[in-house]
Amino acid sequence: MIDNNVYSDSRVRKHILPKQIVWQNENNSLLENLEALLQKGVNNASPWSAKGCILKKGAGICLDYGKEIHGGLKIISGANTNSLTKIRIRFGESISETMNEPNNDHAVHDTILDIPWHGTVEFGNTGFRYVRIDMIDQNKDAKSDSIIEIKEIRAVAVYRDLEYKGNFVCDDERLNEIWNIGAYTVHLNMQDYIWDGIKRDRLVWLGDMHPEVKVVCSLFDDDGIVPASLDYARDQTPIPSWINDISSYSLWWIIIQKDWYLYKGNPDYLKKQKEYLLNLLTLLENCIDDSGSEILPEARFLDWPTKGDDKAVHAGLQALLIWAFDSGAYLCDILEEKNVADKCRAAVGKLKHQNPDAGENKQANALKSLAELDSPQKINEKVLAVNPYNGVSTFYGYYVLEARAKAGDYQGALDLIRKYWGGMIDMGATTFWEDFDLDWMANATRIDEIPQDGKKDIHKDYGNYCYKGLRHSLCHGWAGGPTAWLSEHILGFKPLSPGCKKLLIDPQLGDLNWAEGSLPTPYGAVTVSHKKTDDGGIETEVQAPSQIEVVNNII
Repeated sequence: MIDNNVYSDSRVRKHILPKQIVWQNENNSLLENLEALLQKGVNNASPWSAKGCILKKGAGICLDYGKEIHGGLKIISGANTNSLTKIRIRFGESISETMNEPNNDHAVHDTILDIPWHGTVEFGNTGFRYVRIDMIDQNKDAKSDSIIEIKEIRAVAVYRDLEYKGNFVCDDERLNEIWNIGAYTVHLNMQDYIWDGIKRDRLVWLGDMHPEVKVVCSLFDDDGIVPASLDYARDQTPIPSWINDISSYSLWWIIIQKDWYLYKGNPDYLKKQKEYLLNLLTLLENCIDDSGSEILPEARFLDWPTKGDDKAVHAGLQALLIWAFDSGAYLCDILEEKNVADKCRAAVGKLKHQNPDAGENKQANALKSLAELDSPQKINEKVLAVNPYNGVSTFYGYYVLEARAKAGDYQGALDLIRKYWGGMIDMGATTFWEDFDLDWMANATRIDEIPQDGKKDIHKDYGNYCYKGLRHSLCHGWAGGPTAWLSEHILGFKPLSPGCKKLLIDPQLGDLNWAEGSLPTPYGAVTVSHKKTDDGGIETEVQAPSQIEVVNNII
């Protein structure tokens, strides 16, 4: 019998034991047999199993599970002096978060939990690497304080069990690590839908989704999560509403649809978007004034560091609207909607009559470069390459990288990836963050260190807007852009026709001596190997499915 109220979960659950205990009470008398928590114990709360860890009232420990994960805890308990004993649980993406007062926005990170006598409890659904456990209960009717025996405190990781069909490796281990961390960051955020962050906000934000989708295209076959996320945003936002109540995020919906079609080439899915796409493009035609200037309504947003800079926001939205109409024209050609495609091209021409000044804002200038509102080489020389590591964000940093590539400055982009995203790794990151500034590193403790007096706490002391202090997400999908960038520009994968049936291989090695990797396509993976020759050229080997036409001028 089929029950329509029951449905399956496409994710898997894996149990992980803590790697180490990073903190415990100075009073050792409150704890016994701590090492038991690092060993696999029992699958149930049997009173005849090996002795677990003993915690007395006032005892506290902080456990490290090795890297950021999404999920919760499974606690297996033994004998208590009470039938129920209370503990406080604090989840943290940093040690600092567990040692302070985590907020409970969007997911519970700080709670009091009853632990039964010889029982099993599961709790938690968030992003974390560290967990602090404090024994707080006292039996008022007893002559002595309560104790609790804990056999295991497992992390239960919940994720989509997907095979990485794309990969990247080169002769720079720092870049290899960055590619892998960017991939893992986005993979963790592929939950019910594609989320922005596994701790906060755990929502489908369409702006965040664009760099995430580019990473997904570099890694995985189509498992349905990208179409499901795009459709969710569409269905929750009937025209004339703006997706996520942000006008620019409706633009990103169009841009993502084009990129997804280029990489995956599913005409049946694209046809289902036709009505919404045409209505959205009609709505956007009314967002251009007679002079060719964008007049997108509130909320007007690019990224958080640009918020408040009205000049930069206007310039960026002008460029983003060009990008959206250009993508719309492409999609309408595929859908045989010639009249709307022509209107999109006319809108692009009208918008290009205006070239708003973006000042020194790197994010808006990067979009201007990509929309060809100004010379990419000029923008790179005058803005992007000036103090190149300052004024960058983890979200729009991807478009800064794209703009530097468009200007031919691949070496500058590689240096930025190593320095900026590598800076998060230097501070203990196993996933990339909602935002980051290299200046935060000065005299700061790493996220995998206990905060020290006289030093800055990089998680608690920094952040702005919606990500102040411990609310700051340290696993945010929009920060994974370098993974997609390295696959596209260093390995050189550029689809020229839907489903990658025609694929350009255009490697740019910069200061690398070699690079190799693969790209998933609907017809199977394409693999490449590039090696720099003594005269500065590149030798390339390509293996591709027979259905794919490879365009490669390097061989």
